Amino acid sequence: MLESVLGFALATFAALIPVSDPLGAVPLFYSLTNTGTTAYREHQARWTTFHVIWVLALFLVAGKLILGFFGISLAVLRIAGGLLIAQTGWEMFSKSHSKETQGNGGSGDIAFAPMAVPLVSGPGAIGVVIGLSAKTGNWYDYIGCLFGIILLGASLYLCLRLGEPLLKALGKAGSGALNQILGFLIIALALQFIVDGTTQLIQEAVPGLLH
Repeated sequence: MLESVLGFALATFAALIPVSDPLGAVPLFYSLTNTGTTAYREHQARWTTFHVIWVLALFLVAGKLILGFFGISLAVLRIAGGLLIAQTGWEMFSKSHSKETQGNGGSGDIAFAPMAVPLVSGPGAIGVVIGLSAKTGNWYDYIGCLFGIILLGASLYLCLRLGEPLLKALGKAGSGALNQILGFLIIALALQFIVDGTTQLIQEAVPGLLH
């Protein structure tokens, strides 16, 4: 049993790391929190980690049921995630998000959206855990997958917290420039989400059309 738990934990962690990309979440996190205090960033990092873990755990246990109940496909989830990321990217690029955060003392909550959903526990990660749930044969396999999700959360938290020196090195001017650059790149990422989701929808509707 222990061997199975460890096997599923490592397999889950290895499968989620490339699609969730905790290291890749660091620049966006610090762009969205660069006007807040260290305590504010620590709070957001902690809650981002918590949201990622419970969202992926929920879809591990009941992902197919949830998507089936609402009649939502992973392709539509990708498009919706792309639209949400695009909004965040535009706010960063136009500096409206920074002004809003400065105005409220850095108290804006970015932990659930866009950090946890759809950036880290997005359609790709949700698809991975739904796929893993189909391979589980008993309750301790699910425990192993859950441990893998917790490992992902721990690595995400470490990445978000260890990025603090980068923000200090950049200073206010550097952070502002980085904010706009990343805003532009995030808009591009959002468009890629939308294109991938649209392509998947077309392939599901008319198999072989885009091959």
